[in-house]
Amino acid sequence: MKILFIQTGGTIDKDYPKTNAGYAFEIDEPAVSRVLEKSFIGFEFEVISLFRKDSLDITASDRAELKSFIETTSYKKIIITHGSDTMPETARTIGSIDGKTIIFTGAYLPERFKESDAAFNIGNAIGSVNVLSEGTFIAMNGKLMSPETCYKNPESGLFETK
Repeated sequence: MKILFIQTGGTIDKDYPKTNAGYAFEIDEPAVSRVLEKSFIGFEFEVISLFRKDSLDITASDRAELKSFIETTSYKKIIITHGSDTMPETARTIGSIDGKTIIFTGAYLPERFKESDAAFNIGNAIGSVNVLSEGTFIAMNGKLMSPETCYKNPESGLFETK
């Protein structure tokens, strides 16, 4: 089995600015690459960066590009790192694609932060993509959820189901 990881951006990939006068975080290289380098994995993978945006900046055009890419790739197992604010919206737009298992995940703190949940969420996504046969899901907060019934609770920040 070979898994394709697609970076779209979001907090998981953020890093401190590289400029002296910088104050806002930047989207860095894919965090999943660093997580996998530190892990004792037993599968092949490829990591690509489709775009590097905060999820609040992802457009309908970006979602269409992502869906088209997924539909045409030969990979059957796909994990997408994405910002949490609009993750359910993007996952619903992608929907189920015949023959593909697609898992969206992200983090509340950048992977570069010691207290980040990035590695945990990526591990959850990898475990999920290995046992599911088909469909699109969200792996956050130790849960696996359908995009059609999940949302990010504005008070707790946690993903929940309706």
